[in-house]
Amino acid sequence: MTVIESLPQISGVQIARLQSYADERGRFMETFRKEWFPQRSWSNLQCNRSDSKTGVLRGLHYHHGQVDYWYAPYGRLQVALVDIRTGSPTFLNSATLEMGAESEIGLYIPSGVAHGFLALTDVTLLYTVDSYYDGGKDEWGVAWNDAQFGLNWALGEPVLSERDLKNPTLSEIPAPALPRFTGD
Repeated sequence: MTVIESLPQISGVQIARLQSYADERGRFMETFRKEWFPQRSWSNLQCNRSDSKTGVLRGLHYHHGQVDYWYAPYGRLQVALVDIRTGSPTFLNSATLEMGAESEIGLYIPSGVAHGFLALTDVTLLYTVDSYYDGGKDEWGVAWNDAQFGLNWALGEPVLSERDLKNPTLSEIPAPALPRFTGD
């Protein structure tokens, strides 16, 4: 049975402790059920796959309206989360955790929480979102190395996209442009 736990550092972030069933043929595991996160309407469900090589850092990204649910079936990654929602009781709190083949969890990330990951090995990330891709209209970024976040990345020199290299620090984003905490 899958157990859902709240991540205490950031309001609304939840971890699904997934249950694996194995025998001599292999194994089976449920990785997502919309009922695990009843606070959202999962009517516009979209699933995506991202493959990254060791040392790739993706993020930090955030959305004003979309939530993400992550599961990594192959490899290992270090996830970083920062609450940048104005009005949130956990505003500016951050957290890091490891997920992947040896730590089989699902991760629910509410809208407005900045998120990113570092590929500790070659990794595959499957992520489910509650809205269809909109051509980048709800795709935002904040600097992965913003000093005020205090993130402890386990890395040397990361490999970043041009987009992520240009992400502003939080102080460079006008306050009205930041996501607002809605309690979900």
